[in-house]
Amino acid sequence: MTKILVIDDEPDLVKFVKRALETDGYQVLTTTNGFDGIRLALTERPDLVVLDLIMPGVNGEAVLSALMAQDPGLRVLILSATGDVQLRISCLEQGAVDFLAKPFAVRELIARVRSRLRETATMRRRDTLQVGNIVLDLQARQLLVDGKPTVLSQREFLLLLHLMRNANAVCTRQELLSEVWGYDFDPATNVVDVCIGRLRAKLRPDLIVTVRNVGYQLQSA
Repeated sequence: MTKILVIDDEPDLVKFVKRALETDGYQVLTTTNGFDGIRLALTERPDLVVLDLIMPGVNGEAVLSALMAQDPGLRVLILSATGDVQLRISCLEQGAVDFLAKPFAVRELIARVRSRLRETATMRRRDTLQVGNIVLDLQARQLLVDGKPTVLSQREFLLLLHLMRNANAVCTRQELLSEVWGYDFDPATNVVDVCIGRLRAKLRPDLIVTVRNVGYQLQSA
């Protein structure tokens, strides 16, 4: 059974979310503090973590940072009332796969959970992607360039994954912001360009082409 871990310091909200997710057929683990959240995430290996940010003691941002450092493949959906756009951006850049603001509609939460779990299942069904001389191992989250392993950050992995799945097609900046960073708005930052620059340094620089005023294209040859 698919396992989800909910980390939030509001007991009533935790019960509400747990009941909604269990009704949808998931096994749900819960905790109301960040310290236990880290422990459970690393020992129970859930398929998805639903994480609040504003918590006493070890806050959600610290939990996310610890989880990404120890298990960068772990998928984390942020569920928070914070209105701090920069904090939202920071969490997505650190490796969170989605961000849902409180208050929220339970149907939207369920839809986002299903969507993120479908992504996980898709990656598990297909172990590798190859475009030209680059191979992306979806299980190990490792990049091979001419057979040599190269380390990727969580965000670099997701960006390259999207580009490889759409090889030779032009991916717009807004598309990449939505699919890779989870933004439904333009945060007016250069996060895409910076991440593309890091990927180019790990691939052949000419493999990712800039399409002026549109986006980027990963070329297969």
